[in-house]
Amino acid sequence: MRASTAVTIGVGATAAVVVAALVQGAGDSPLSTALSLAVPTAYKSLIEDAGKTCPEVTPNLLAALLTQESGFNPKAHSPVGADGIAQFMPSTWETHGIDGNGDGKRNVWDPEDAIPSAAGYLCDIADDVKNVPGDKQSNMLAAYNAGSNKVLEYGGVPPYKETQNYVRSIQALASQPSGGKTATTTQAATVINAASGRIGTPYSWGGGNANGPSTGGCCSPAGSSGASITGFDCSGLVLYAYAKAGIYLPRTAAEQYAASEPVKPGQQRPGDLVFYGDSPKGIHHVGIYIGGGYMIDAARPGTKVRVDPLDALTDLYAMARPLPRHNKEI
Repeated sequence: MRASTAVTIGVGATAAVVVAALVQGAGDSPLSTALSLAVPTAYKSLIEDAGKTCPEVTPNLLAALLTQESGFNPKAHSPVGADGIAQFMPSTWETHGIDGNGDGKRNVWDPEDAIPSAAGYLCDIADDVKNVPGDKQSNMLAAYNAGSNKVLEYGGVPPYKETQNYVRSIQALASQPSGGKTATTTQAATVINAASGRIGTPYSWGGGNANGPSTGGCCSPAGSSGASITGFDCSGLVLYAYAKAGIYLPRTAAEQYAASEPVKPGQQRPGDLVFYGDSPKGIHHVGIYIGGGYMIDAARPGTKVRVDPLDALTDLYAMARPLPRHNKEI
């Protein structure tokens, strides 16, 4: 949360994520009032309770925001000085931090204080911008990122690409279908949460494994080397995100397609993989579908993990669902 700065987050997304009819359960409320996102057990009850602070805040939206801000890391510290699981700037914490657990201290590093503080701050800024035209939750999230004054100044989400994608990425996560408890649904939520938590990570050719970002190698078709860059390439990001769900995939995009079951048009769901190329052996790119025609991917050298539209590349080959594998990385 960077309420005191206009454009400082390293989200790296370049696509506008349209969420009006997101994911397959498009008839459901777009921001579910039930917590369907996969969150660390230690924070589940905190998020469920804090997500009832005001009508504009739901448990899913709060969980998505914390995923985007810190990946649920209570010790996160950003280059611009934002701290804790909810990434409060010090000045904002001074005015909006609360003693959530009643221990007599307001500690930005303590999730028991920071999570309810984030919900309370969201509600406060929702009130600040309540008369601004447009979607109230979008305006609230934009104000959390860029400041209420900017939302008031521009009469809605300000024209900062990073703020716009911040808002829409959170809404995409928060709009995942609720109520499903099958292993596949749970794993898909874990996959998306893991990938979204890496938004802003540099692209590294050959980089990434089941444990996270890593240095890559040489060379991409254009001659780019990842040997000095710690990050992910497209299939490395997929490998990492699915490993978080206990599913270990092969290393390359083509091998990952071979380890997946193709999905018929109209039957795709969040967590499925999006493959690009002209044949199974010619697949050169893969992303993780998040719904609404968008994916999280590591696009190419010089970029960062981000949200992209499916038509960012013109040779979409297929969408496919990885077959469950719980063995070690192959």
